[in-house]
Amino acid sequence: MSWPGTFKMAECGASGSGSSGDSLDKSITLPPDEIFRNLENAKRFAIDIGGSLTKLAYYSTVQHKVAKVRSFDHSGKDTERDHEPPYEISVQEEITARLHFIKFENTYIEACLDFIKDHLVNTETKVIQATGGGAYKFKDLIEEKLRLKVDKEDVMTCLIKGCNFVLKNIPHEAFVYQKDSDPEFRFQTNHPHIFPYLLVNIGSGVSIVKVETEDRFEWVGGSSIGGGTFWGLGALLTKTKKFDELLHLASRGQHSNVDMLVRDVYGGAHQTLGLSGNLIASSFGKSATADQEFSKEDMAKSLLHMISNDIGQLACLHARLHSLDRVYFGGFFIRGHPVTMRTITYSINFFSKGEVQALFLRHEGYLGAIGAFLKGAEQDNPNQYSWGENYAGSSGLMSTSPELGPAQRARSGTFDLLEMDRLERPLVNLPLLLDPPSYVPDTVDLTDDALARKYWLTCFEEALDGVVKRAVASQPDSVDAAERAEKFRQKYWNKLQTLRQQPFAYGTLTVRSLLDTREHCLNEFNFPDPYSKVKQRENGVALRCFPGVVRSLDTLGWEERQLALVKGLLAGNVFDWGAKAVSDVLESDPYFGFEEAKRKLQERPWLVDSYSKWLQRLKGPPHKCALIFADNSGIDIILGVFPFVRELLLRGTEVILACNSGPALNDVTHSESLIVAERIAGMDPVVHSALREERLLLVQTGSSSPCLDLSRLDKGLAALVRERGADLVVIEGMGRAVHTNYHAALCCESLKLAVIKNAWLAERLGGRLFSVIFKYEVPAE
Repeated sequence: MSWPGTFKMAECGASGSGSSGDSLDKSITLPPDEIFRNLENAKRFAIDIGGSLTKLAYYSTVQHKVAKVRSFDHSGKDTERDHEPPYEISVQEEITARLHFIKFENTYIEACLDFIKDHLVNTETKVIQATGGGAYKFKDLIEEKLRLKVDKEDVMTCLIKGCNFVLKNIPHEAFVYQKDSDPEFRFQTNHPHIFPYLLVNIGSGVSIVKVETEDRFEWVGGSSIGGGTFWGLGALLTKTKKFDELLHLASRGQHSNVDMLVRDVYGGAHQTLGLSGNLIASSFGKSATADQEFSKEDMAKSLLHMISNDIGQLACLHARLHSLDRVYFGGFFIRGHPVTMRTITYSINFFSKGEVQALFLRHEGYLGAIGAFLKGAEQDNPNQYSWGENYAGSSGLMSTSPELGPAQRARSGTFDLLEMDRLERPLVNLPLLLDPPSYVPDTVDLTDDALARKYWLTCFEEALDGVVKRAVASQPDSVDAAERAEKFRQKYWNKLQTLRQQPFAYGTLTVRSLLDTREHCLNEFNFPDPYSKVKQRENGVALRCFPGVVRSLDTLGWEERQLALVKGLLAGNVFDWGAKAVSDVLESDPYFGFEEAKRKLQERPWLVDSYSKWLQRLKGPPHKCALIFADNSGIDIILGVFPFVRELLLRGTEVILACNSGPALNDVTHSESLIVAERIAGMDPVVHSALREERLLLVQTGSSSPCLDLSRLDKGLAALVRERGADLVVIEGMGRAVHTNYHAALCCESLKLAVIKNAWLAERLGGRLFSVIFKYEVPAE
């Protein structure tokens, strides 16, 4: 099969779930390098070949640009007089690891293998891990094309490994389906304790596995009536040979035209029996007595109901038998298809009386491929790392390639992509979360709140020109910066349009996920830190102001100083380039300063005002250790956070100052905070001695987001929090304390403070622009 530069995508090759409407008159093409991304750096492969679909996994190294900061040698210089930047910035190449997962119809397997063979420069392994029935069927073809030895892996082991991996590493992987909700998808937050559970894998047949630990699982049952049954009987009944066409037919059918319902048997008497008249009494029951032709759509719908109900009842019985309340469904039979999920969910609820929960997976079809890859990579121990979904390179639930717009996407699901990036260190829960399983980082669910969703999507669309401009300006010496920035614009714009149509595409839609997607897209086109020069300049200005601010604070009485410190924290937080109201001011008036920001603040009483309670607490004994999550560079961290840190140190409180591991907007990064702290220590003996004596510790959060997920923090930070016995958490900034963690419950005292720099959000919270949130919380005894 030749492949002249593009894949020809099948006319009816929808991935099932998004199917609505007639097939396209012409096929859609996709450049193969958009499907097999970064193939030249592929190191290891795995493949899962089912009856109709192939799922390919490969590991590659990705080279991308990173902005690094480094201190100048200031020996013998008066830097305040010289007014030079506090540090130098260099852009370096860095190599990270990425996992790629691609789903395509078996029709394309030969063309795909040809493309891989032609573009594979070098691979570390001479073996490809393979699972699924097709591992036997296509073994010779794979070995011939790729010149790799096929090593067949146990299907069940691969499925379990894959399921454990996605449940641990992809937030909002699992969801429940609720027919009458808007939206119908309800995503589960990442659960720290995923075991035990029941996995029902629906392929050609059905396998039911009880999973107790990472390595302990047991096959407990199954059925020969599964996806193959639906496909085979469906083909006989409708003469339709394609699985996805069958699903499409079913979505348009009326099963009650074919099925015998309870009301057909009992008439009105069904109510006296306590049964719903709409219950199916006999699948296909009417076809035996009715003297009529049934439509393909109705027969497909009846068949789908019959098989889904059967699977749901079987799953429920096994869950009850083994005292399990969570059942995950995997396999490409479901494909996010609403009728299938609705029927299985109804069946589980009906037979368990609501005690067992049916859960579906966003990446259900990749479990085997992921597991096969993990089996082949055990020497690298992928499980010792945390992984994150790369939104820039992944298709969403019920959508396809991120390059396709909504009109194309509705009909072109032949290829489906998932990319995951390896994070530098494992991420874990903050030990101070009151109840980790119930913790939800995000304050507003935009999937659920249509008004907020419309506002924020429009907000991010309108901000796009400014982000593009900032990205180009950050690389003045690059000849292709404008071209790359335009590609970024197009990609992020397409993502936003996908989310308008399908807000559930990547899990629960939130302000955090919109920001993170934008950062992923910027990195994709080598804009690692568009605000690096802005931060460098603002840090330099703020450092020159630091001694004066501290002298001014030291002249105040104790009570007056506490309020001034808090106002300084809040005023510093105004300097946020991520907020349009502020970035417009900063663009037009680069000399807008700390005192002006203080004047913009809302007067007390603030919108949320626990300050009096906080002041009273300060009259008591000092905290043992404060964990502070800092927000922005420049005035925020230097004139807001550090004076506050200094006061805590003087009280005898140790401080852990946590900053982002990587850049996002103008947020301060860990490497920048180290230089800032070093410069402040040169001016202030309190900070100097605290750093030397390790009473002030600077750590990284493990995040590169303007928001904060306390369930995914650097393992080293978590260990330090335990070791030092942190009893106060301070979260500052709109992204960290309002968009996320506003309702976060901690088992110690906490301060959440921010200035609302978005007029719509301020109004929704009952305030106005530059309203103040000062939320001091003490856990209940």
